[in-house]
Amino acid sequence: MTMENKNKEVIRMELESVVSVQKPKLIKKLTELIEDSTQRFEFLKFCKRVEYTIRAWYHLQFEDLMQLYTIFNPLLADKKRKHSPDEMKRQQSLSPDEIKHLEHNFMASLFEIIEKSNFKMLTDNEYKEALSGQYLVNFPIIVDKQKLDSELFQSYFSQHRDRHSNLPKYNEDKYIIFRRGIGEESTSDYFYMAKLDMIISRLWTWFLGVTGLKWILSKSLVRYKEKDSKKTDETTEDTKKEVKTIRVVKDLNETNAEMEQEIERIPIQNVKLSIPNLFGKITIKEPTFDRMIVVYRRKEEQGIYVQHFKNIPMADMELVLPEKKNPSLTPMDWVQFLGSAVIGLAALGSSVEKPKADIWVFIALVTALVGYCAKIYFTFQQNMATYQNLITQAMYEKQLDSGKGTLLHLCDDVIQQEVKEVIIAFFILLKEGKLCVNELDKRCEDFIKKEFKETCNFEVDDAVGKLEKLKIIVRDPEGKIAGVGLKAANEIIGLTTEERVLKAKQDVAH
Repeated sequence: MTMENKNKEVIRMELESVVSVQKPKLIKKLTELIEDSTQRFEFLKFCKRVEYTIRAWYHLQFEDLMQLYTIFNPLLADKKRKHSPDEMKRQQSLSPDEIKHLEHNFMASLFEIIEKSNFKMLTDNEYKEALSGQYLVNFPIIVDKQKLDSELFQSYFSQHRDRHSNLPKYNEDKYIIFRRGIGEESTSDYFYMAKLDMIISRLWTWFLGVTGLKWILSKSLVRYKEKDSKKTDETTEDTKKEVKTIRVVKDLNETNAEMEQEIERIPIQNVKLSIPNLFGKITIKEPTFDRMIVVYRRKEEQGIYVQHFKNIPMADMELVLPEKKNPSLTPMDWVQFLGSAVIGLAALGSSVEKPKADIWVFIALVTALVGYCAKIYFTFQQNMATYQNLITQAMYEKQLDSGKGTLLHLCDDVIQQEVKEVIIAFFILLKEGKLCVNELDKRCEDFIKKEFKETCNFEVDDAVGKLEKLKIIVRDPEGKIAGVGLKAANEIIGLTTEERVLKAKQDVAH
């Protein structure tokens, strides 16, 4: 291990299955790699027919999802709240059991679409490790769980345990968080208050150690020790038993698994307080969740909220949580504040009572006490202003959509991912010839990395399944797969409805 690596923190995560390359860019690149002009024409036709066909496969499923959401759309539910619950049910002509059945159908369809879009449910371990850092939000953000309904998830998951295992505990069945994609975000600023906070904290710690008062405070603070770092909700002991998919490590030279990616985390606490850093700009870095989806329902409401966010820093993940309480001084802050005041006043009293009181000791005690109390107050005010700015940013810049708009995003994501997987797998088969499934998987991943400088865990089984459903691949007795050829593939898929409509429009125009 080299010296420069000792203080680095790295988030290591399992590689995502999502193919992040944009479909037009992908098709353009693949077409350029085909030398024959006739084959290029056939390939472009193949790409269109694959997309039209896959879109048709999902059409009815998406229609059913949207139809179900009309019952649980919060915008419509808010209007219906003007009537009593009995009146609302009477207008819908649905019994409570029927509504519960439709509710479960909607949740099952929603979760299926979310998973097909390569989102993963945030686990307890991921939640804990993500919030173990500190970025821009510097105090606890607590969810007001009294305002959130728990019956929705309790009822659904109790009847669908076979589909959902290892459910998270951090949410207490109040909300569900999904995440997809990993990125990073850097912020450069002077961070004067944060630097001042660190200086005062270190001086105060030094003072307590010199005066021997540190052990007195430590006994008072021990029961708040776990709450000292920024957290939103309690985590359970069950998280210790999970296999970590997010790991914070100190040594970059540790052996990495092949299917992991790592992103460096640089919190402000790790920045060296040299003279240039103290008075100049510094840069902090935090891994981000590229996309996040939050699903919840408010208490005594029928509407189900589905919110979609982008580029959320892991350490500031609380920004996307529903029904957040207004921040205030934490119990830890009050213990520090009152404990410091009592101990400081006691120290002042003892120094004054001495026959030969040292004026400089007296001044040092008063300065330390006032400075530490001022530090707590001004740090809270600065953090509150930062929090308000981040909430505004999360609402207007980082929130992609909500409700029906999120569902439309998800439906399109499913189609785009399926199309890209099929096109890449079939292209590799055309170029390489017969391959077993594992070889195809490796070739697809290597191709994406080589041509687009991106890494992913290619879902080869899903791609092969779609190719078999399209009937454009064949297997030999050894289990190896081969494509049927572009022209043959287009003939097998056949003329699609979209192509017929376009042809009819062209005939009318002529």
